[in-house]
Amino acid sequence: MENSPALRNWLDTMNLSHPLVIAGPCSAETEKQVLDIAHELKDTDVSYYRAGIWKPRTRPGNFEGVGAIGLKWLQRVQEETGLKTAIEVANKNHVDLALEHNVDLLWIGARSTVSPFIVQEIAEALEGTDKIVLIKNPVNPDLSLWLGAVERLHKSNIKNLGVIHRGFSTYEKSKYRNIPEWQLAIELQTRFPDLPLINDPSHITGKRDMVFDVSQTALDLNFDGLMIETHCDPENAWSDAAQQVTPAKLVQMMQDLKIRKETDQETEYNTILSNCRAQIDIIDNQLIETLGKRMKVADEIGQLKKQRNVAVLQTNRWNAILGKMILEGESKGLSEEFVLKLFKAIHQESINHQEKIINR
Repeated sequence: MENSPALRNWLDTMNLSHPLVIAGPCSAETEKQVLDIAHELKDTDVSYYRAGIWKPRTRPGNFEGVGAIGLKWLQRVQEETGLKTAIEVANKNHVDLALEHNVDLLWIGARSTVSPFIVQEIAEALEGTDKIVLIKNPVNPDLSLWLGAVERLHKSNIKNLGVIHRGFSTYEKSKYRNIPEWQLAIELQTRFPDLPLINDPSHITGKRDMVFDVSQTALDLNFDGLMIETHCDPENAWSDAAQQVTPAKLVQMMQDLKIRKETDQETEYNTILSNCRAQIDIIDNQLIETLGKRMKVADEIGQLKKQRNVAVLQTNRWNAILGKMILEGESKGLSEEFVLKLFKAIHQESINHQEKIINR
């Protein structure tokens, strides 16, 4: 996909004095619920009103959305509040109905992004449209799959594109519902700076009391906007109750979030920043040198194990190292999550070194 300023045009033309905000309930439940929330968001910084019409569910029997009737409710939202509307689409039929009911923004969900067949079907149904289309990251942290979905839509002459970062599934212990893996979003942002990047803190956290902090982190990382789920009675929402905030809380959050400058031209700031970055460069080089030395020791261990016909993996030793390093990390202000990822990567590299030696 070519990096083209056209990708950002739809966002620039909105002339927003604040980040883009897409907000509304996880699911459209009743006409009254949809309209009540919309009226509370009227005359706020919310630019698009979102509501789930079709809800993908892992197991049958759970609430799967009200279906096409909800599109008529969203038309009433447009008429009564002036808010633009946004929904998730997962197939050609959804797209056709959304276009028929003049939905302003469509997004492709994480479960759909993983399937090139689904994305291609949606791309063909939307070919040439001027609608805004956003693509959520796939369930697993796969940047090429995410970008592949964007490329399919771009090749269908859909110019108004953007992406939504909603976090990634994991079996690891985490405080998040879906771990952010911020570095993937940053890499995408670095490679395609003209592709608008929206953060979905509701799905990343799964908990309403964490939504503000993740939203602030996203803005600190120069995200272009936020998609936040809001409900007048979150505790009794028909889906994802734990992650939805009230409209009043959402408005307060938007007032409290800090918008950072991308940079500062002041001389003293840049001098201090350059000095700190030089220190980081030195430390990073030392880290690489230290890791190289560690792997040389791992090679020696591999040679010894080969001579003695000993298995590469020593579980008790590994568990002891991990427990010790987590405690050491905490004493240095490092999170358990970071220390686990770091030492799992180091351990895997050590295993790779030893396996090469043993199988040589």
